[in-house]
Amino acid sequence: MSFGGGTVSGGAFGRTGGSRAAAAPGGGLPFAGIPSELQAGVDQLLAEEPDHGEPTARFNHRGDDDATARLTLRGLIFRHWRLGAAAALLVTIGSITSQAGPELIKIGIDHGMSRNQGLGVILLLAGVFLAAIAVTALAQRAQAKVTGRLAARVMNDLRVSVFTHLQRLGLDFYTDEKSGVIMTRMTSDIENLQTLLQDGLAQLAVQALTMVVITVVLFTTDVKLTLITLALVVPALTLASLWFRAASERGYDRVRDGIANVLGDLSESLHGVRTVAANNRQRYNIIQHRNVVGDYRAANNYTAQINAIYGPGTQLLGYLGQGALLAIGGNMVLHHELSVGALIAFFLYLNRFFAPIQLLVAQYNTFQQGQASLVKLRTLFATRPSTPEATAASELPPIQGEIVFDHVTFGYDPAVPVIRDVDLRIRTGETVAFVGQTGAGKSTMAKLITRFYDPTEGRILIDGHDLREVTLHSLRRQLGVVPQEPFLFAGSLRYNIAFACPDATDEEVREAVRAVGLADVVQRMPDGLDTVVHERGQSLSSGERQLIALARAFLAHPRVLVLDEATSNLDLLSETKIEAALDILLEARTAVLIAHRLTTAMKADRIVVVADGRVVEIGSHDQLLARGGRYAEMYATWIRGTESAAA
Repeated sequence: MSFGGGTVSGGAFGRTGGSRAAAAPGGGLPFAGIPSELQAGVDQLLAEEPDHGEPTARFNHRGDDDATARLTLRGLIFRHWRLGAAAALLVTIGSITSQAGPELIKIGIDHGMSRNQGLGVILLLAGVFLAAIAVTALAQRAQAKVTGRLAARVMNDLRVSVFTHLQRLGLDFYTDEKSGVIMTRMTSDIENLQTLLQDGLAQLAVQALTMVVITVVLFTTDVKLTLITLALVVPALTLASLWFRAASERGYDRVRDGIANVLGDLSESLHGVRTVAANNRQRYNIIQHRNVVGDYRAANNYTAQINAIYGPGTQLLGYLGQGALLAIGGNMVLHHELSVGALIAFFLYLNRFFAPIQLLVAQYNTFQQGQASLVKLRTLFATRPSTPEATAASELPPIQGEIVFDHVTFGYDPAVPVIRDVDLRIRTGETVAFVGQTGAGKSTMAKLITRFYDPTEGRILIDGHDLREVTLHSLRRQLGVVPQEPFLFAGSLRYNIAFACPDATDEEVREAVRAVGLADVVQRMPDGLDTVVHERGQSLSSGERQLIALARAFLAHPRVLVLDEATSNLDLLSETKIEAALDILLEARTAVLIAHRLTTAMKADRIVVVADGRVVEIGSHDQLLARGGRYAEMYATWIRGTESAAA
């Protein structure tokens, strides 16, 4: 039997040559190779493919391979120090050569125009001026290229590091944080840093170095006039800059929080669009989103007001300084204490001294946005996993499947325990069902077995190994989890079934499909196993998604299987199929069933009744009925409900 057509993977193109036909993975027609007349086009396409390096990735749950644990701009740039050094050299060259103009004008006025043979001097100075302009342009062009490459490499490293850290964090982080807020860390925050690295830092360095070069030139021109001018301007400029720095830090921090809230509200509304439409909440959601956007607008207005004060204020200081220079310098020229050329050069340099200040205002905004984003990312990296892997954690050997709860207490809020002092032993190969009212703690116990959380008190052991003392990878590769709402990823059915075993062969995938009764579903699909499912598997029914999840677990061959209410949302026909698949899946495995329906619980070897966070009864279905306790009450209620529904 064949499930799916014979699509050709991209790797097949590299093995062409027209020799032997290769069998199609789906059992269709064999792949006979690429015709010779098309080979040149295929080679050209392959040559144009971008090179992203070797497809390797490092990951461990401890995070000791992450160099961004203490995130700083200096650290990000230092990882590519050669590009950083080249950018610094080019900035220095451009800053120096761009300031040659006023000095050459001074020489031309004082030594060219005042002499009979001044034309030759002026032409020479004009040539030097043009050469300086050319060098400046080339340096700026090279600097833009280098800083662009530096920003691209740093952002590539940072995006991978952020994604790796997000993979490491525990479930509690994603419970407490909105998905839209997390998305801002990977999108707008990193984009702000990219803008800062690609253009902002270089421009900040250029303008700051320009001011230093001009200050040195001013002092070499006339010390007295420089001191007077700077004494009039620098104190006021320093005070204004200190105020602007403090105010802008507060403002851009509000801006970052504002955009995170906007994206968070948007993401939540999009994910819950069915619920919004069903409950006619569109108008109220618009009002709520308008308020969130309004807060973001208010934060941007605050930063705009700050810039409106600081920008014109520094410009006014520049004009006042230039006015003072003309008055004082003009008097010095009249008393022959300063040449006309020196005064003109001084005035030009002073004008250039204040021009960078105006540009620094705009670039400082970029710098502050980048710094605010850096703080947010630094906070993310400072968030540690709630289930850390011990430094001395050992590999969990192949397990038999005995699970022990040793006086386990746990609460998502440590002050409010969800389960209390649970003592329980699940034997190797045994199927145990947890039943109880909603909120009793059943699913919490399942999450503790998979070490999605750690007990507040006590310990959980598998084959005598404390879960906190073994590596998470060696633990979870021997566990299988089928949640109540299976998550399907964008991709083919084959990809989703082989999600836990990406190296599985087609025959192994087909075996899993047959084992759980998914074959008829696959045959109905237009492309068989190569059929691409819609986002989150919305094009499939709940029963079909659940069967795919069971096939995924079957293919992984876990020694311990955890099923969290796998049949609670299914119709009778789908439940019958799932129950049949479970009979195969549970064979020769230790299994924990979180049972909402008692028909599922009745299949278990033992039933554990959980109430108010405690285990109140343990036994088989018949034993618990004979005992006449809480399970017997639940069973009687279920029977009455079934009979009423049948009537």
